[in-house]
Amino acid sequence: MVKKKQLRSHCPINFGLEAFGDKWTLLILRDIVFRGKRTYGEFLKSEEGFATNILASRLEQLLENGILKKEPSAEDARKDSYSLTEKGLDLIPLLFEMVLWSAKYDRRSEAHRIPKLVELIKKNNRKISSEVREKVLRGEAIVKDYLEK
Repeated sequence: MVKKKQLRSHCPINFGLEAFGDKWTLLILRDIVFRGKRTYGEFLKSEEGFATNILASRLEQLLENGILKKEPSAEDARKDSYSLTEKGLDLIPLLFEMVLWSAKYDRRSEAHRIPKLVELIKKNNRKISSEVREKVLRGEAIVKDYLEK
């Protein structure tokens, strides 16, 4: 049985930071939502270069915090497949707000490659988040749908 660690405080920002607030954890969430990644091996291939111990630690943390769930992969039962729980799916609007922030302040942001999605988020984050949620539940990558052709 895993013992839950004590929160430093019940400040709402601290709660989020302790659940999903480091850069590696956010990149795992990005890979699931935007790129449709599901397995340890797929996460390991991320361009930022996860160290194996960091990846394993962050996946475990997301499982313990109820943001991810793990099941045997449908394609290969020797592998585990990670997906977002309801609690994790509720982070999609937050990730989208981060996309908007990046588009505004980073002139080289890859957000500029997905102008269609950026505009939809600006127009109505909750609505597009709800639509994207269904794709994420099916394990689909969403970025390809919004890339500028």
